[in-house]
Amino acid sequence: MASYATYLTPEKEQELREIAQAIVTPGKGILAADESTGSMAKRLTPIGLENVEENRRKYRQMLFTVDMEMSSYISGVIMFHESFYQKADSGKTFVQELKDKGIIPGIKVDKGVVPLAGTIDEVTTQGMCWNRSFFCVDS
Repeated sequence: MASYATYLTPEKEQELREIAQAIVTPGKGILAADESTGSMAKRLTPIGLENVEENRRKYRQMLFTVDMEMSSYISGVIMFHESFYQKADSGKTFVQELKDKGIIPGIKVDKGVVPLAGTIDEVTTQGMCWNRSFFCVDS
């Protein structure tokens, strides 16, 4: 059986180009706000806060709901899975808060790092195939 690659439609290809161009806008950067639950403990514990979902939500709300001027400097935000579904006090999701500012939200999909076979002290990410039924198709 022959196999072939499925390519993007011209419309989807153009959409992807526009998103990529917006992300690399000169003078802007990407905010890496994809701290895992464990990494958030390193932020919260030193200031006397318990590492619970509500405190993590409030921390992210502080980052994502600042005024519109944020979009003058930030083109995209990498979010952790948990934050992708959290809401601000306003009831809007953090994703919508960012979109309303013209900032492109993205989500971290890897599961962290693991030792890279055949190397000394090098690591690689556990890629998107950690949930094969969702991300990967066997041929």
